[in-house]
Amino acid sequence: MIEILKASMEHSKEDGYLGHVEFKVEGHEHPYEITLQSTKGKNDWSYALHFLSESGKEEDIEAVEELLEEDEHFDLLVNAARETLAK
Repeated sequence: MIEILKASMEHSKEDGYLGHVEFKVEGHEHPYEITLQSTKGKNDWSYALHFLSESGKEEDIEAVEELLEEDEHFDLLVNAARETLAK
């Protein structure tokens, strides 16, 4: 249902964790980008969701918002970004 296109995450003492994930959703015309931020990198993630390159239907982005309310889908995006952190 969700296909990760590109992911990254950085960490700094001042800003905490900052991640970006580009992804597609099956059946949606345009891809998305989510920006993730957490001070501790635990369960306190905030995010901003946008269309990646060109605007699509408002109903599509609302459907993705609903999809991300399910922990498994949101965690998939967080984990994709987290896996890119330098160890």
